[in-house]
Amino acid sequence: MAITDDAPPGAGPRRTGPSPDHPGRRLNSPLVLTLALLLAVLAQSPIRGLLGTPAMQSWMTVFVAVTVQALPFLVLGVLLSAAIAVFVPASFFARALPRRPALAVPVAGLAGAVLPGCECASVPVAGALVRRGVTPAAALAFLLSAPAVNPVVLTATAVAFPGQPEMVLARFLASLLVACAMGWLWQRLGRADWLRPPAHGTHEGATKGEAFWGAVRHDVMHAGGFLVLGATAAATLKAAVPADWLRTAAGSPLVAVLALAALAVLLSLCSEADAFVAASLTAFSPTAKLVFLVVGPMIDLKLFAMQAGTFGRAFALRFAPATFALAVTGAVLTGTVLL
Repeated sequence: MAITDDAPPGAGPRRTGPSPDHPGRRLNSPLVLTLALLLAVLAQSPIRGLLGTPAMQSWMTVFVAVTVQALPFLVLGVLLSAAIAVFVPASFFARALPRRPALAVPVAGLAGAVLPGCECASVPVAGALVRRGVTPAAALAFLLSAPAVNPVVLTATAVAFPGQPEMVLARFLASLLVACAMGWLWQRLGRADWLRPPAHGTHEGATKGEAFWGAVRHDVMHAGGFLVLGATAAATLKAAVPADWLRTAAGSPLVAVLALAALAVLLSLCSEADAFVAASLTAFSPTAKLVFLVVGPMIDLKLFAMQAGTFGRAFALRFAPATFALAVTGAVLTGTVLL
């Protein structure tokens, strides 16, 4: 049976859904925002009552305190990491590192201590280093050390833990130790077929100004979202979780370490902000908090996704578990000695 159509031959099938000129009942962002505001106005009485409860006031106090304390360091770290990623050529690192991989690993790890950058920026920078000929072991050591031991992160840690310089020193030493150990481990056991050559950077082809502000916008949105998530989790732990549960988890050294290590992976906080969340977990021991601070900048959910996208899934499936195990072990050993 023939199907008649008024459209000219070769025009293709007619659209049966709503056209751009007639969107029908499809929801869009302004409509969703309007509905949300209307719902908030209609429910203002129960919302006001909820916000007036002591538990909610305690939650809001912790949430605002963590967010306000961490936000300046997050913004500063994003600005500096974007500037380094855009304005410092990757060839600079290739010239500065020793030719021998065994020596290039600790030098690259120490370079992270003087070059601020969050973990969101360290992955593409490490990819650019590999693309420019830097030995992968050194690039991976830089990837792990840069977001954990740079001056912005260490300053934020000192502010979050006032009067506890040993926490700053322990974070620096444990993170640098783990970064170098992972670099040497890759040099010893890593295989070329596990590491997919990284693709070109997202901002290649754009002007430096466009690349800089594009990187800033991207990192602020992502890191800011994870900061809010971390502050929410910290406030919820303080206000909603029964104190007996926290004391039980914190009372067992093994459970406390594993709990905060898993929390660091799940929260995926920016390294410029994680110290303030860790400091708010007052029920846990300093060593457990150190585990949280060492694990988070090296392996979490967003980092695993970024590493898989940059270097390949085969690399991430091997690199992430090894990093997690070494980070927990290094933090526990360092905390036992210094804290």
